[in-house]
Amino acid sequence: MRRIALFLVVLFPFLLNAQKLKRADKVLIQNLETHIKFLASDELEGRRAGTPGEQKAVDYIIAQYQKAGIQAKGANGYMQSFPIDEGKKLSAGSFIKVNKQTLLLDSSFFPISNSGAGNIKSNASISLNEAKQIWFKDVGEVLEENTSNPHFDINEWLLTTAKETKQKAGAALFLYNSSTLVDNIQYYKFDTAKALPIPVVYITKKGFSKYFNDELSTYEIEASIEFEHASRTAHNVAAFIDNQAANTVILGAHLDHLGYNEDRNALDVNSNVRNGADDNASGTAALIELAKSLQKKSPKNNNYLILHFSGEELGLFGSKYWLEHPTYTGNYNYMINMDMVGRYDTARKLTVGGFGTSTKWANILSAVFTSLITHYDSAGSGPSDHASFYRKDMPVLFMFTGSHSDYHKATDDWDKINYVGESQIIRYVESIIKTTDALGKLDFLKTREAAMGRSTKFTVSLGVMPDYAFTGTGVRIEGASQGKLGEKIGLKGGDVLLQVGEYKLVDVMSYMQALSKFKKGDATVLVYKRGADEIKIDIVF
Repeated sequence: MRRIALFLVVLFPFLLNAQKLKRADKVLIQNLETHIKFLASDELEGRRAGTPGEQKAVDYIIAQYQKAGIQAKGANGYMQSFPIDEGKKLSAGSFIKVNKQTLLLDSSFFPISNSGAGNIKSNASISLNEAKQIWFKDVGEVLEENTSNPHFDINEWLLTTAKETKQKAGAALFLYNSSTLVDNIQYYKFDTAKALPIPVVYITKKGFSKYFNDELSTYEIEASIEFEHASRTAHNVAAFIDNQAANTVILGAHLDHLGYNEDRNALDVNSNVRNGADDNASGTAALIELAKSLQKKSPKNNNYLILHFSGEELGLFGSKYWLEHPTYTGNYNYMINMDMVGRYDTARKLTVGGFGTSTKWANILSAVFTSLITHYDSAGSGPSDHASFYRKDMPVLFMFTGSHSDYHKATDDWDKINYVGESQIIRYVESIIKTTDALGKLDFLKTREAAMGRSTKFTVSLGVMPDYAFTGTGVRIEGASQGKLGEKIGLKGGDVLLQVGEYKLVDVMSYMQALSKFKKGDATVLVYKRGADEIKIDIVF
């Protein structure tokens, strides 16, 4: 009986809200569902930045603003186009066949970043190195031979071995690792090193055990290794509510998601479309409805710039590009970002980030009534677009209803959204905007840095914020979180992380993979670069 009573106490506010829904709120809820059903439908193929699916989302958003009579404020009407450099990748016609079986890229093989190109037909044996045939090298044996050699560098060995193979008339070099030692051979799409004289391919453990399970056999191998440097064009959307005011409030949300995981940033492994209902069709829909409400009746002491960003999932590309190429220049007041606002419940409270980015936020938020259960986070940075504006010394707020088991997976669909909860978040943001109206321009404060990521898959962290736009080798950081390991060991913005323990870092993805190898209490060595100096330091997670 006591449990039932407790359940009713928890549920009562939601029942009360359901009973007291006004007609305007019912319309809002229906509109949110309509928007999210479309934006998270298979038709848009996951809204990957720079694809036809993203363009459909952009067209839909623009149509909403045209219908509402909201002014365009992009570089071309409502749109702002920007390039996404995809780096070097295997061309669509590239392949490897072993005994007429086609190997899968990444799962069974990948080329070395600076591999040479070419077409190969070979009858090769793992144990024989013959002229005009493919040569095999066991990286594991080389690593074991050099375990006590502090000067051994796998990249130098690769370069030397490829040149020797070419000089001795080898057609190509296939690498594999029979040991448990970490070889740090990875593909880095922004590699600018000179191409090796022959194709060099790494066969994964899975690929080697499946296709090369007999060292004495001769294998019929046919391969084509060709590269292309790819780019695509993504689009931000910008709209404007002009009250002829001195200051302008920026309201933002990202519109892109993961597509079919072509960029390999999903947390599940399958060929399904990732529709991203919560991430971030929810924020996109909320921003559309918020803008429509402000267009009908808004506090008049601020203008309102509405920004939908693409490329957020690739590293805040769209918001960073907009700040570098603004389509509107004015006296910016503050920025509110809505990212993943569709899963509110009593367990996943509404997190309001950026609480510490202005001295005014405390009084503003305490003056706003809401029935929502809220949690406040002072950090102005974090893994969403508000961080780009915070880095430009602008007060920010970040609305977020928490991560969940569907995050970055194909299961993030429209039927799991709490539409009533999302409508309440919109009303909450409206109240915040109204409360700030008479306060003029908010002051700005620097806060602690937020650690990277929303996923809970890592048990350790350096507590740093990567610069996702960095295309050099390694992971350049924008800052270290207050009180976290990175700050304690002296990491600073601009440092480039190069290696954690045995694991070399070529990009943010390799950094995350390296972190997953450690647990709390593990001791290791961190290598990073500051200016021209390379620094090694002992750390304990």
